[in-house]
Amino acid sequence: MFFVVFLLFSLLIFRLGIVQIVQGEDYQRKIERTEDVTVNASVPRGKIYDRDGKVVVDNVPQNAITYTRSKGATQEEMLKTATKLAKLIDKETDQVTERDKKDFWLMKNPEKGKDKITEKEWKQYKENEIDETKIYQMEVDRVTEEDLKELTAEELEILAIYREFTTGYAMTPQIVKNKNVTEEEYAVVSENLDSLPGVNTTTDWERFYVYDNTLKTVIGNISSSKEGLPKEMVDYYTSRGYSRNDRVGKSYIEYQYEDVLRGQKTKVKNVTDKSGNVLDSEVIREGQRGNDLVLTIDMELQQAVDKIVEEELRKEKSLYGRHLLDRAFVTMMDPNTGEILAMSGKKLETNEDGKTEMLDFSLGNMTTSYTMGSAVKGATVLTGFMTGVNEPGDYIVDEPLKFKGTNKTKSSAFNRHGAVAVDEKTALMRSSNVYMFKTAIEIAGGKYIPNSSLKLNLEEGFATMRNHFAQFGLGVPTGIDLPNEQTGFQGKINLSEPGKILDFAIGQFDTYTPLQLAQYVSTIANGGYRMKPYIVKEVREPHTEANKLGPVAKETQPEVLNRLDATPNEIQSVQDGFRLVMNGSKGTARRYFASAPYNPAGKTGTAEGVYDGPKREQYLENGQELPMTWNVTLVGYAPYDNPEVAFSVVVPWVYEGKGKSSINNVIGRRILDEYFKLKEERMKNETSDVVVEQDIQLKDDKENKEEE
Repeated sequence: MFFVVFLLFSLLIFRLGIVQIVQGEDYQRKIERTEDVTVNASVPRGKIYDRDGKVVVDNVPQNAITYTRSKGATQEEMLKTATKLAKLIDKETDQVTERDKKDFWLMKNPEKGKDKITEKEWKQYKENEIDETKIYQMEVDRVTEEDLKELTAEELEILAIYREFTTGYAMTPQIVKNKNVTEEEYAVVSENLDSLPGVNTTTDWERFYVYDNTLKTVIGNISSSKEGLPKEMVDYYTSRGYSRNDRVGKSYIEYQYEDVLRGQKTKVKNVTDKSGNVLDSEVIREGQRGNDLVLTIDMELQQAVDKIVEEELRKEKSLYGRHLLDRAFVTMMDPNTGEILAMSGKKLETNEDGKTEMLDFSLGNMTTSYTMGSAVKGATVLTGFMTGVNEPGDYIVDEPLKFKGTNKTKSSAFNRHGAVAVDEKTALMRSSNVYMFKTAIEIAGGKYIPNSSLKLNLEEGFATMRNHFAQFGLGVPTGIDLPNEQTGFQGKINLSEPGKILDFAIGQFDTYTPLQLAQYVSTIANGGYRMKPYIVKEVREPHTEANKLGPVAKETQPEVLNRLDATPNEIQSVQDGFRLVMNGSKGTARRYFASAPYNPAGKTGTAEGVYDGPKREQYLENGQELPMTWNVTLVGYAPYDNPEVAFSVVVPWVYEGKGKSSINNVIGRRILDEYFKLKEERMKNETSDVVVEQDIQLKDDKENKEEE
């Protein structure tokens, strides 16, 4: 035994000597020829939930075939692998460009390509008058349609695969196919990986929108694996560790919260030789999908509001032949916190087949603006109070106004001939234009004198009114946590037209967004606090179980942007006026809201203006004048004495000329009914759950006593 052990140790020492002394330098050189290359593998994005934990946006796993190009991979090697892979899978060729075909044809026919260069040009090339790049470009330019027809369907499929191989970085997995990969394709490729260097089978993911087009324009889009990083932002993303073929948020929520949703990539260390061939791979850090977002949106309410808007828009369009009407908007928010509960927008469009489609346009609540009419009169009344030209309880005579140099008479719809003294509450209830006109005149430093010219400090008057309107969120950013918010357009001030400030006072000069209108009425509802609206309530860490919420990583806190420079009594006075609009004996919305059990308050609005919608160019091309159209609006909140929901309804270009529409009031009543109906149903369910839990507890207590 001693002899055997001695012999084995001798052999071991002898072998170590050979390795270290005789072959040591060779092994050292081999070590020096290897490189450690760290790459990142993509992970699924975070999910998006509504406020009640219902999945809104998910990731659907899908089979995928990838290719990782080694640093030393040659054109011939990749083409050989692509040819083999083309026999195993079906690959669409719709992404192959004409330039791709020309390059491929030249690759397959190098001698024919050279024949397209003249002897004179070859001579210039040899004499360095033309470089290699120019020569190749000449070959490309001279490849004809007839040449390209030589490429067979099989070759085009090889080209489509080869094209994917050459996209992206070396050592970074590139998607070859992730759409409609069959189980057979997946299995047969997996079985042949040894003969397909760089090719692998894996599981990829695709973004899935549970509620189809509901809120889709606000949720936004992500780039596809083919698109990768947007061209204009490649440097920005690559400097933050992204690969060129990574999918990123392109718009709105998906874009705004990219850093949250992107996740932590799997980090893999590849050991390669100097030729770039992978010798070994090691996972350094396991990846983790992105954090989840919890929205403030109530998807059950959102769907109900979408349905109401769609139904009323179709009905108004078909019953009354409103040929310019094509959209309607609703924003609902918690006036005390700024949480967006629903943001609905619908738009009718004619597709290529001539059929009318109803599209989601929820984004229009913050990216499009309109003249809102009398709905903004609450801001005018409070501006009068805040500037000191009026006080709560002051009476102003509502009468037809006549100015020197014009045949037009400014009057209120309810009082076209006589003179009626109205206070601010009655002025709001009956929508008195003259109360607002005289308030604006006073703010601009003027005084109404019948049959006299208006002498106003117009610039100062506009500046004062716009600054005060901004306190409500009108004409300024609302602060919502989404990009590309529009603030509306300010009418151009012309010193020769002092009457424009009167139009401003009744909402027929500057334009505002439906979201601004909702923020404005929320400010009045909650007692004067302009709350910052937001649509993402929480950021949650991913949960290991499907469709479950993880721990809270970040929670959005309500934020007060400013407080109105008005007293509680002044704000209360406007609140009372808004209540009378919907419940007063002569309220403009009484017919629709007086019977509501939840005690609503609000303000109706109509605004006349030149049509500026999508058919504008049509009119101009035909040499026609743009028609005058009417927008109808509504703002409100409920309950009056303890507001929990505020809303805006905006329906532009409803009708032309004379006429009227109540679509704003109908939508307003239906969405409030739906809100309180859902609230009641949920309270009943909660009560039932508590009763069931109590019954279970009583039963358990009884069983325990019996056992004792």
